[in-house]
Amino acid sequence: MSGFDTVIEGVLLGGVYALFALGLSLIFGIMRLVNLAHGDLILLAAYLVLSVTAALGVPLLASTLLVVVVMFAVGFAVQRLVLERVLGDDILPPLLVTFGLSIVIQNGLLLVYGADSRRLQAGAFESTSIALAPGLSVGLAPFTALLTAIVAVALLQLIFYRTSLGRAFRATADNPQIAQLMGIDERSVYAIAVGISLAVSVIAAITFGIRANFDPSIGPARLLYAFEAVIIGGLGSLWGTLAGGIVLGLAQAIGARIDPEWQILAGHLTFLAVLIVRPRGLFPSRRA
Repeated sequence: MSGFDTVIEGVLLGGVYALFALGLSLIFGIMRLVNLAHGDLILLAAYLVLSVTAALGVPLLASTLLVVVVMFAVGFAVQRLVLERVLGDDILPPLLVTFGLSIVIQNGLLLVYGADSRRLQAGAFESTSIALAPGLSVGLAPFTALLTAIVAVALLQLIFYRTSLGRAFRATADNPQIAQLMGIDERSVYAIAVGISLAVSVIAAITFGIRANFDPSIGPARLLYAFEAVIIGGLGSLWGTLAGGIVLGLAQAIGARIDPEWQILAGHLTFLAVLIVRPRGLFPSRRA
């Protein structure tokens, strides 16, 4: 594999990692909450898509749209019924609650679906490649994942800076008390933020479920990649999260080219290097 092929592979892998990280970055930017159940919620979305496709016999796209609505409702309910009770100045209770939620989801998925690995079937979409230039072809699925990550970041940025909901998000993130005095319902803002985060996680679930097998135990690994992408890119920055995912993907692709056993380690070492040199990440937002 040439060096240029390695770069292309790393960028495409980074698009998948950016999708993993977007929901985590969104919640942290608005609520200052690290959701330790994020990886398991991505897995939950993948299993829901799998179940809806099998039960209703509808195409993958239709199942995805239905599960997006379901996961938004799940996020809204989780915030109102669970997270709202533990949010405050102390960061430990939310961490413990989301850790407990992670364990519950893992064991629930294991009970319902078993330990066997599954995969989402997308037909010819999985194996189709497209030519970007003479002699340069890439898989349609990973290329679509990268484009989807870019579009998702652009849409979230549009919501943040061009809508009244975005102004409420930013006001609540900056100072919840003053936002409440201005008539903004903090509870609803947080619930909508978690709902959007889980809706975005469905897209991450689809891209991952088409790309590789999954089982109930791999949620923490998805959380780790998402967390590293958020930290590398910069806390509170959505475009930074996209950049962080690409940096992580490049590190893993280069590590795999040197030695296949170094793929995951290279990503972790890159994360540590960025954390040491720039603790706030490469492109932190001013509010971070």
